[in-house]
Amino acid sequence: MNTPSNMLALGTKAPFFELPNPSKTNELQSLEELKGEKGTLVIFMCNHCPFVLHVIDKINELYEDYNERGIEFIAINANDIEKYPADSPEKMIEFQIERRFDFPYLFDESQAVAKAYDAACTPDFYFFDDKLDLVYRGQMDDSRPGNNKDVTGEDLIIAFENLLAGEPQEEIQRPSMGCNIKWK
Repeated sequence: MNTPSNMLALGTKAPFFELPNPSKTNELQSLEELKGEKGTLVIFMCNHCPFVLHVIDKINELYEDYNERGIEFIAINANDIEKYPADSPEKMIEFQIERRFDFPYLFDESQAVAKAYDAACTPDFYFFDDKLDLVYRGQMDDSRPGNNKDVTGEDLIIAFENLLAGEPQEEIQRPSMGCNIKWK
């Protein structure tokens, strides 16, 4: 089912979280510890969603480009693993190794964090400034599985560049689209 983002209000403070990181022996990691010096991109995603698989390599590329410029990425999986065992913490570790991404990938078993962010789909992107105020939310770019548009990361790149340059964000922000979060 194609589900769009709920588009949390801009200016919203990033809801705090502390979640286990399966690839670090379930060490609890918090937003405060992980946040970027200049900006923080929180991504709700999972291992098996075709929309995530469609963009994960580009997300990784953006991370490599922008992490050294002070922007941190934090991915969170909130899917119900009883109904969707492909999203289990063990499989999260495998997915991270297979797709070779270095940003933290946390597990929101209670789904409380996804609810706090009003997350709706995978992938759902939330970009916060250095004060953890929401400056961008929505799609990474116009590409979707099967629509034959290139995966460019354009909308996120514009948001990152605007933040780094101290420029205002685009007024029109388009919702992300993906599989719905698998609620319990």
